[in-house]
Amino acid sequence: MELYTRIDIPKAPFLFSCRERMLLLGSCFAENMGTRLAENRFNADINPFGTLYNPASIAAAVRLLLHPQRFTAGDLFCHEGVYHSFTHHSRFSSTSEKECLENINGRLTASAEAFRRTGYLVATWGTAYVYRLKNTGEVVANCHKLPEKMFERSMLTVADIVAEWKELLLSVWEQNPELKVLLTVSPIRHWKDGAHGNQLSKATLLLAADELQKEYPERVAYFPAYEIMMDELRDYRFYATDMLHPSELAVDYIWQRFTENYLSEETKGFLKEWAEIQKAINHRPFQPESEAYRRFMSQTLLKMERVNEKFPFFDMTKEMEIIKSKLM
Repeated sequence: MELYTRIDIPKAPFLFSCRERMLLLGSCFAENMGTRLAENRFNADINPFGTLYNPASIAAAVRLLLHPQRFTAGDLFCHEGVYHSFTHHSRFSSTSEKECLENINGRLTASAEAFRRTGYLVATWGTAYVYRLKNTGEVVANCHKLPEKMFERSMLTVADIVAEWKELLLSVWEQNPELKVLLTVSPIRHWKDGAHGNQLSKATLLLAADELQKEYPERVAYFPAYEIMMDELRDYRFYATDMLHPSELAVDYIWQRFTENYLSEETKGFLKEWAEIQKAINHRPFQPESEAYRRFMSQTLLKMERVNEKFPFFDMTKEMEIIKSKLM
């Protein structure tokens, strides 16, 4: 008997390689997946503007990476003694204007430089709702708890999203023609939009992603994180205590489905070897001074050296130093 609905993931038009850089932009789920990529030694730049939720703000972030311009004091505002940017998440905010600009510009410079050599862009859209400043009409990435009366809330249409992203992708491919794009819709429900509003929002994002994938079938793929959460993991035991965010178990499962379907065979092989090395490093022996443990660590070090020869673009210096310290 089949006791749950399994999502069939179509064959991807391209596969992710551990040899390529990648950029992840979007909601909290982008950070969840990005963290797992980073833990597995992928060269991943994760949310250089902080958490972003809507397609318009994510598109604006990509444009800034394409054509970086340093932020100045005029790009910030101060609220209750803290300096913020409407383009960034509050993790870049500071009580010091100078520190806020240093945080923003330092990350922008590094990420824009890396983006020119990036092989994959993973964009996770969270909501189709946007907030615009009433005095300028600008879509903000974060309201930073300013009074609600300063903003006008609306929902992007499918046509809005597709038109903006078509123009954006063509600009990106002019600069980086080899870039592959993976779109996904965050499985995190935006309950403040209301149950019905959240469904309308997610449906809008799904339709827009589908149009873009059909328009550029060789360069744009879609990963069904939202569908996996809604159908395969259709049980509250897969949710965090707020009953809205996926639990760690759910994120691990979605990560597993991603690795099964979107990684090259070489990359899967590396992940397997890396998992064995991590397990060895984290192993807590009963007798750390024993000869058997020293042999185990020596074998692990040799395994790391072999992996480093096969994948020289991975820096294992830190882990190798840990092993060597245990052999002293």
